Amino acid sequence: MTERTSNCPNCGAPVAFRWSSSVQTVCEYCKSILVRTDVDLKKVGQVADLPPDASPIQITTEGKYGDRAFVVVGRIIYEYEQGNWNEWHIVFNDGKDGWLSDAQDEYVISFQQDIGNLPPPDKAPVGTQFEWKKIRFAVTSRTNAHYAGVEGELPFEYWDKEDVIFIDLRSEQGDFATLDYSEPEKPALYIGKAVDFDDLRLTNVRKFEGW
Repeated sequence: MTERTSNCPNCGAPVAFRWSSSVQTVCEYCKSILVRTDVDLKKVGQVADLPPDASPIQITTEGKYGDRAFVVVGRIIYEYEQGNWNEWHIVFNDGKDGWLSDAQDEYVISFQQDIGNLPPPDKAPVGTQFEWKKIRFAVTSRTNAHYAGVEGELPFEYWDKEDVIFIDLRSEQGDFATLDYSEPEKPALYIGKAVDFDDLRLTNVRKFEGW
């Protein structure tokens, strides 16, 4: 990763992109949401106060997935009827990126898949089976979530969302998959595996009283 720097068009503070493919970031000083174009940065919104969060993970936390090192560069926060969860944008030392889901002390690392013809949400009720990447998945849950905020760097523009449908699937071998309907006309598929917190070997985590 080659760090690229610019200045916030709202307050003039320095803005650093840790990942060359980042499209969006948040100014650490004035909380402006900034989108990178071919020639400059433009302000597209403002981050509201983020909901309370007890996760030890934060921007710049580092860890390992197997033998691959990664750093946390961004986050999307969602709220739903049971609370909220984080989708941490992670970038590996080979330049590839993925996502670390962090919900109630359960963690999943997943990667977006380039697969077309994904089903609309009304065609994926609980129990429905699909096969992707030669893995058979079954729908286990459907969640209506509300976008609650962003911070750090993201690989796409994501700042003015409302309610989002997520459909989770599992395989008999323990694989996880999620259908993300943030863009209803163009759903996204993520496939990954559950991971234990200790196996991530995280450093630069948030410290809590009694940690």
